[in-house]
Amino acid sequence: MTELDPRLRAITDLTVAEAREGGGRHEYDGRIQDLSPEGVRTGLARLGEGPAPADPHDAEHLRVFEESLRFQLGELALHRKNPLLHLSNLDLACYDRDYGPEAERAAARAAHLMLWPDAVRCALDSLDQVAAPVATSLLGAAKGLSAGVTDATALEAHGRLVAHLERAAAEGDPDPSLGGDALARLMGTSEGLPVDLGSLAERADAERDRLLALLAESCDKLGEKGRAPLDVVRELVKDHPDADGVIEAARVGTEKAIAFTREKDLVPYHDGECLVGLAPESRRWAMAMMAWNSPGEPEGPSWYYITPPDSSWPERDQEEWLEVFSRTTLPAINVHEVAPGHFSHARAMRRAPSEVRRLLQSMAFVEGWAHYAEELCVEEGFEAGDPRFEIGVWVEALIRVTRLACAIGVHTGQMTVEDGARRFESDTHLAGPAALSEARRASFDPTYGRYTWGKLLILDLRERLRQEWGAAFTLQRFHKALLDLGAPPLGLLGNVK
Repeated sequence: MTELDPRLRAITDLTVAEAREGGGRHEYDGRIQDLSPEGVRTGLARLGEGPAPADPHDAEHLRVFEESLRFQLGELALHRKNPLLHLSNLDLACYDRDYGPEAERAAARAAHLMLWPDAVRCALDSLDQVAAPVATSLLGAAKGLSAGVTDATALEAHGRLVAHLERAAAEGDPDPSLGGDALARLMGTSEGLPVDLGSLAERADAERDRLLALLAESCDKLGEKGRAPLDVVRELVKDHPDADGVIEAARVGTEKAIAFTREKDLVPYHDGECLVGLAPESRRWAMAMMAWNSPGEPEGPSWYYITPPDSSWPERDQEEWLEVFSRTTLPAINVHEVAPGHFSHARAMRRAPSEVRRLLQSMAFVEGWAHYAEELCVEEGFEAGDPRFEIGVWVEALIRVTRLACAIGVHTGQMTVEDGARRFESDTHLAGPAALSEARRASFDPTYGRYTWGKLLILDLRERLRQEWGAAFTLQRFHKALLDLGAPPLGLLGNVK
């Protein structure tokens, strides 16, 4: 594994969980990040020490990440407000994927678990500004970290963290909003571009209207002309595999998505192995997710994890969970998670020409690319004979664009979480607990509008380059040039040549 220069190392030392799992920097195995107030101050002081990379893009890419960390952990002090940073610091699920010998991963997990008391001590020192809705939303995730843990000392420390969050849920500030200026700067510093939330909210509304029109057209193709499209969707999602058939349905759909992506040559690289299987116990809070073969790791399989509902749940809860894997929505999830989405992106990331591009990953680009991949597959004719595929794409997109609108509304104080839930109920097929869960996510994941934001800026860039390149434009050329930048901050998309 290549040794990192001090300037890049200072960034990964402040993003240990992301560097270990997303970047494959397994020198961080068995280690935690010092997220105490003093530890964060020390880490921030090391940013920017040393020469910039010689490559102009890499220098800019690196600088954006430094500025983002200075704002997130310095000015905004998210380590004091958001337990999610500390939950990631405790998370042991990263050792479940077979990126290395089982004995080495088990030893690293054990070493990491021994550090839970230290990590919890740091968390309790820092988390003094947790809003009640944030704590409430994350309590389930916090409790789930102990799945499979038997060490008494670790469990005692974990219990102290859970108790701290329970107090915050009962006694914390009822207002989770960061404020409009803080949200704009959080998004802008993370992506290296200025953010006008008013204009972005308007664009979100326009995108919602475009998607609703496309959904109506696709429902017409299905023979449902004259019916309310979202009512059609609510019926379609009831057609799904049973709990025992979900993983097999995802496996078959994955094979089709990979074959189509290869046939159309939609991404630069078509190699690698993507396995489909049951999510590890520690990751079963997610219905479907990609755990990719990271850029810093030896060649190995990526895993598309699927979580069927637990048979002990109430029947209604199981049914709502299974609707995510409907024959309308699962194909869109497959292309997002696998090909030409996250799995295909990971294969390109492994070939990116510098450590900066392989390691420093903009989540707005990562999710924006995978979301763009869904609409790309509609454009290129995937499942062209079945309107349910495009319906599924528009349905997923409506959820993502509503996240953007909800994040802006909640953090500017224009919406409560309950208002956000009503927005999900009016603009998507979600209702009740599912709509409320999506709205609550805005409180602890204020940039979860990144899916739509990233997709829109990639589409903007594609249209601009289509005009500039003229007859020389091809999707293959565009995608290769784009993914050669790794997962760049959105403000650097203009560096695509």
